[in-house]
Amino acid sequence: MKPRDGIAVLVLALAALAGSGARAEEPAARDGGLQPYQMVRSLELVQDRIAGGDHAALPMQKKLLELIDARFRNAQGQEFTERRNFDALMVYAMSGGNPETVAASLGGLSLDEADRAATEGVLSYLGGDVAEARRVMASVDPAAHTQDVAAFLALVKGSVVAGDDVKSGLAMLDRARLLAPGTLVEEAALRRTLALAVPSGDVERFTRAAEQYSRRFLRSPYAAQFAETFVAGILALKDSIDLARVEQAVSWMTQEQARTVYLRLARRAAIDGDTALLEFASRRSTGEAEAEAVSDASDARSELYASISSVTSDSVDAVLDRLIEMDASRLSSADRALLEAARTVATEVVAPVNAHAARPPTEGAQSAAAGADDAPIDPLVTSARARLEEIDRLLEESKP
Repeated sequence: MKPRDGIAVLVLALAALAGSGARAEEPAARDGGLQPYQMVRSLELVQDRIAGGDHAALPMQKKLLELIDARFRNAQGQEFTERRNFDALMVYAMSGGNPETVAASLGGLSLDEADRAATEGVLSYLGGDVAEARRVMASVDPAAHTQDVAAFLALVKGSVVAGDDVKSGLAMLDRARLLAPGTLVEEAALRRTLALAVPSGDVERFTRAAEQYSRRFLRSPYAAQFAETFVAGILALKDSIDLARVEQAVSWMTQEQARTVYLRLARRAAIDGDTALLEFASRRSTGEAEAEAVSDASDARSELYASISSVTSDSVDAVLDRLIEMDASRLSSADRALLEAARTVATEVVAPVNAHAARPPTEGAQSAAAGADDAPIDPLVTSARARLEEIDRLLEESKP
């Protein structure tokens, strides 16, 4: 598969397919309509537009899948015995096609072992039976199929076999990317690689996949899913990940995308009490120059996270003033809980220690020695503990 361009071609393809779909119920008209492989080529064209960042192509893909479904459901019995049409059926299936239509189209076909295993695995995958798909596809070799089908098969197989063998799953996703560079297959393979690298603790593969995705597919309509996986992975791998590599991946993003990633990181770091990660993320969400003194014009969330990262610093008095003056109405309900917790912590940090605070009375019946062993508790400590317990509760409630 090679990237295909031309919005005019897309419009013509959609018009042609609409005409073909409208005539699908008329047997006599099918002979003069588009062949299955021609329709799926148009679908691949749309998918390439999506991978390249054309968000308007998403509803076109949905419409094309509907038209192709109608055409395939009314296909003549022997149409899929032609190799090009059979391959088109497989690509349609693995592009989110209707499993009932796929199963009906396969009915009555005489398949060799390679095609039989591939179709059974794909149908199990479409039906949500991942365990069965994993079992069947263990014997599937994408190389036994044409390149278009092989790329999709490698993507599906990599996704399902990773449940038992992450290393094999990642290798198959790499294969999918090599077979279909620049396409929606590669885009999806990179996102899945990112997710699989986390539980396996493969920091190098995680950061490399993040950089590759950032360089190639940030305009994809699925980039938001990538960002969520990216942030979750950084948090999971924070003890071993190189934050410089994180910054390198983010450097390819637009200012707004980068800000979103750093704000999400800062919030989770604030909730988890990870001071180092919080400082890293909050500084980059506001800009190095603004980190020490965030102005009122700055984004409210950036201001909050930057302040939280400084609560235990030598300038905590100034931080407390900033937290007190912060307009809570500019924050979400979850972030308002964080603001209250930060105010409480900062207040406790700056509170003076009263050396002459009253001590609770000891039991009169106790001996002086026993009284000495049961050291009295400073009310300030009791108050602090109570407040910290409340902070813990607030932080727990504010978790997404």
